[in-house]
Amino acid sequence: MARALLILASDTQRATARRWLEQAPPGSRIEFKGPVRTLPQSAKMWAMLTDVATQKEHCGRRYVADDWKILFMHALGREARFIPALDGHGFIPIGQSSSDLSKEEMSDLIEFMTAWGAEKGVEWTDPALPPGLECNPRDAA
Repeated sequence: MARALLILASDTQRATARRWLEQAPPGSRIEFKGPVRTLPQSAKMWAMLTDVATQKEHCGRRYVADDWKILFMHALGREARFIPALDGHGFIPIGQSSSDLSKEEMSDLIEFMTAWGAEKGVEWTDPALPPGLECNPRDAA
């Protein structure tokens, strides 16, 4: 079997998963992931990253939101590597995309960013964001 993705949303998909499991050849790999992150979680993350990018420096330099995302994901143990660009000028980041995060993983990222921001004095511009944690990031569904 080539690669396949099955979202367990009904008994039919669960039956298909059981059938695929029974038919899988030895050495097959199976990966279980939680439900994918939500659009509100993604919007919240990008709003927070924008606030950090416009207000904070890291090692004496300002970074764009994409770079801050890599820094925060790395801080949570996500792999991030930098490889030389094809033209030999500079480096490009590679690693896990935040779009692959589950709801729970995205909540962990938002909670980490919230704590980091509180420690560093970030002023959140989105009224739905901290301080006060009016809503739990795990509820952003």
